[in-house]
Amino acid sequence: MSAALVTLKGLRVSFDGQAALRGIDLSVAPGESVGLVGESGCGKSVTWLAALGLLPGRAQISGSVKLDDVELLQARPHVLDRVRGGRIAMIFQDPASSLNPVHRIGKQITEALRLHRAMGGAAARAEAKRLLDQVGIPDAARRLDAWPHELSGGQNQRVMIAIALAGRPELLVADEPTTALDVTIQAQILRLLQDLRRDTGMALVLISHDLGVVADSCERVCVMYAGRIVEQAPSARLFSAPAHPYTRGLLGALPPLDGPRRRLAAIPGGVPEPWAMPPGCAFAPRCAMHVSACDAAAPEQVGVAPGHRAACIRATLPASHHQAAYA
Repeated sequence: MSAALVTLKGLRVSFDGQAALRGIDLSVAPGESVGLVGESGCGKSVTWLAALGLLPGRAQISGSVKLDDVELLQARPHVLDRVRGGRIAMIFQDPASSLNPVHRIGKQITEALRLHRAMGGAAARAEAKRLLDQVGIPDAARRLDAWPHELSGGQNQRVMIAIALAGRPELLVADEPTTALDVTIQAQILRLLQDLRRDTGMALVLISHDLGVVADSCERVCVMYAGRIVEQAPSARLFSAPAHPYTRGLLGALPPLDGPRRRLAAIPGGVPEPWAMPPGCAFAPRCAMHVSACDAAAPEQVGVAPGHRAACIRATLPASHHQAAYA
């Protein structure tokens, strides 16, 4: 794999003394697609909001976030202004709250072009039209003068992608970009992101709670739980041989597409709140494979196979042990 484009090491975030992230180690190579999955409240979005300096002032952040050799944590505002929307762009799950309702679509795209590529006038408008064409919005020239409320949810999400692409980013962070859309539009947006990766060579981080979305879109998957990455592996390996009980529980909760109908095996309980974190492994109270040793300390990641690591003291057990526990 190429040298990392972005490297997160020991990233920790606390709000009012309560830990939201408890040590994130993650790297993204140029052109790579990485999925970040887990239940709501696991810290997926906070990870990248912290990396880009977008959290509120009351957040206490420590660790390291490097873009190439440039440290982003505690970086001066003019450094972050060049990175955000320029080298790293981020799109969010609700385009209706991200687009300014009192500015036309074209103005919002040309603003990004002015900030990150010093373009203006007719050149910026022509480039804005090209970006709308690139993301598949029909009649792009006319849409430049439309207001956000005149477009559908899927079209607004495409506009957000066009704004993100305006700075020609090396990394696009897509935070649940299809959650607010119906399944047909979801498929179109995911296909668009894949096409853009192929055409531009940019890297992609896809944040999602939908394992099916990640399976189709990402080469590598990181599973998060309670502010930590508990398993990471190449996508095919993770879905064929998951090693962490939490990952197995997530996959077990998916409805099968063939075979006899069966009751879904839901994971009991919920993600612990930061102020009520259990001792040792955070997943232990919900785990069917829990033993007393799980309560001693938070487990470190261990190698399961090449490129496959899991933070579980029983991760290297044969698959039959896990399957029996979750049968």
